[in-house]
Amino acid sequence: MKQNDAAYLDLVLDPIRVCAKYKPKFGQGAKGNGLTLAQFQTLYQSDPFYSWFGLDNPMMYAAHKAAGGMTSVYRQIGIGCEKLFRTAVKDALGLSEADVTWSYTIPLPNGKTRTLYLDGRVPLEKISDKAKRARFHAWMKDSAESIGVDPKVFSTLTGTIFEVRQGYKSKDSKRQNADIANAATAYTKAYFPCAVILSAQIDSDILLRYRAEKWTVVTGIEGANNPLISTYDFMRDVVGYDLDEFFKRNSKILRSEIDTVLKALLAPETK
Repeated sequence: MKQNDAAYLDLVLDPIRVCAKYKPKFGQGAKGNGLTLAQFQTLYQSDPFYSWFGLDNPMMYAAHKAAGGMTSVYRQIGIGCEKLFRTAVKDALGLSEADVTWSYTIPLPNGKTRTLYLDGRVPLEKISDKAKRARFHAWMKDSAESIGVDPKVFSTLTGTIFEVRQGYKSKDSKRQNADIANAATAYTKAYFPCAVILSAQIDSDILLRYRAEKWTVVTGIEGANNPLISTYDFMRDVVGYDLDEFFKRNSKILRSEIDTVLKALLAPETK
């Protein structure tokens, strides 16, 4: 699978590289590219209160840039890894782009509809390799049993849908409720919902809640030798792509790119 490394790395790194150009907006509208250091100082110097406190200091700008930029780094790592996960699953299981894409629509109060997208899908019938299909179905069955899905419900399921995150440390109730709604919809559409966390960083209360709501959850733990709980065991033993080894092989490149982005974010002005 090493031959895919260059393309897979681009999927991860292209969103991250955008972070180096991050500029804070300072409440000056949601659109636009943010303020430069000079624009920030002009804004703060024109505000008597901020000016009295010396908040037009370039270090204040750097602090804002770093704080917002760090959030952006986490977000973009998640976006890149979502693309990597979906592509690796597609390639390893011989699926098409349409096969691994899943969405559904919900009605809005104004009579219109909204389309919601999840991060990946595996329809069992589209896996042409019988051994791979049987392996994936067996994982689904074992996972469903582990979280208490009734066998009669499981018998109706035609595949799995995925929500991919780099980590999940926030207790954002809005996000949790949306994910739980996604799971309920997945079951009505005959899909088994699986949350894939790339890091080991997930709040224990959230993990318990999701499993109680019949999400199966795999996290970025190593050495578990259990594809029911480990993202990397699942990818290697069920999907057939060693994602763990991909990250290890390319860690030097990944670390270098992040180092470049962080240096840009911590400088008062991006050149």
